[in-house]
Amino acid sequence: MENRVRRNPFLRIIILVSILLLVTATVAIGMFYYIFGINEPEGLSLASWPERFTDNFSLWMANDNGNISIEEIGLEYLDEYGLWLQVIDEAGQEVFCHNKPEGYPVSYTASELLSLPASAYEQGNTVFVNHYEGSGETWSYLIGFPYAIGKHMIYYNGENVGRLSPVFRMAILFLLCAVILFVVYYGFWLTGHLGRITKGIGDISLRAYAPLSERGVFREIYGALNKMDQEVRHSDKVQRDTERVRSEWIANITHDLKTPLSPIKGYAELLAAGPLPDRDAVQEYAAIILKNADYTERMMDDLKLTYQLDSGALPYRPQTVYLVRFLKELIIDIVNDPAFTDRSIEFESNIKEIKVQLDPDLFRRAINNLIINALTHNPPETEVTICVNIVKTEVCINVSDNGTGMSDAEQSELFERYYRGTSTKEKPEGSGLGLAIAKQIITLHGGTIAVKSRQGEGTQFIIHFPLEQR
Repeated sequence: MENRVRRNPFLRIIILVSILLLVTATVAIGMFYYIFGINEPEGLSLASWPERFTDNFSLWMANDNGNISIEEIGLEYLDEYGLWLQVIDEAGQEVFCHNKPEGYPVSYTASELLSLPASAYEQGNTVFVNHYEGSGETWSYLIGFPYAIGKHMIYYNGENVGRLSPVFRMAILFLLCAVILFVVYYGFWLTGHLGRITKGIGDISLRAYAPLSERGVFREIYGALNKMDQEVRHSDKVQRDTERVRSEWIANITHDLKTPLSPIKGYAELLAAGPLPDRDAVQEYAAIILKNADYTERMMDDLKLTYQLDSGALPYRPQTVYLVRFLKELIIDIVNDPAFTDRSIEFESNIKEIKVQLDPDLFRRAINNLIINALTHNPPETEVTICVNIVKTEVCINVSDNGTGMSDAEQSELFERYYRGTSTKEKPEGSGLGLAIAKQIITLHGGTIAVKSRQGEGTQFIIHFPLEQR
């Protein structure tokens, strides 16, 4: 039963409406007794109970040779309910009383007796009046009740009300039918929308979703479904692109690993085959083998480092560093490299010196990757400039060149882990991880890195990181 209710929204609506009607009826009955009920000794009764008790009290009254007498059971009821009684003869004089409070008169005029049936709650009592006739004599009797009971009488045209009674019954029946039809219509309407939403969710999972019109009460839900579909499609595209780039990178890295392994294997075979060549040839072969082994090791180190940074497995050891001196020494080391001795590298700074907290080894790796990337993938005459300054509470480092530049498409994927730019076709050195590693290291230091480039005008890498780091 529970599963059937969960699967059938219409049945759920019927149950909900039934519960609402039951709650409404319960509240209405409760309010009715709260307004029209009193707590008398035998329990909760309607506020008309005092009037009925007063009318029936005459059953316990009798004419005893011209004197009024009250049966014992009547007096017991008065005592049990906390009521009082006063009997008035035709002359308006009191002839009998029981439990009557002080302050009530012993005689009444005709006008006073006529006003008592409409009297309000006074002196802690509401007074009800009736008459007893016996053996040709008439007595009026008053009974006081300790309840604040309102007395109101409504006058209406009985003939018209009788004529309208069938109309009211038909109106109530029509209203009930209208409510039932509305509930049925609303149920089918809601079921249709819920079915459309359920189908939309299923279509999104199957990648067969058609955008829904964002109108009506459910426009926010339809909008959320449309947005979810867009995000899922975008995620799928990113996953496909990532997988494509990964596949290309694996193919490239496999090729790049074979490139240094081929000369290593070839020259090792020459040395193993014998006879040994002269000393100069052996040294030449060994230098080639060592160079290619170093290249292979760098590629493997890059691959290991990027995954260590990604998983947080690499220790981060910040310390106080003089940044200007640190960058100058890094540039000197690059200039002293035989591969870049004839290249133009400039350093600029509008500050004399500044102390920052960073991990020297990791930060050196990041800046070194940016500079080497600019030197490697640009013509020999390209000028590379490193500039450092302070912007508010951040350090800004610019690594710029006047080389060939990049397209917008290349810039959008430049920091992807498996991306290798178009310029690497001519110079395939490197693992394609250098810029991804640089970004990961800058992010680890709480900073950001961005790229600005235009084809034929050069490239600029902009690094920002805070002076005070956690």
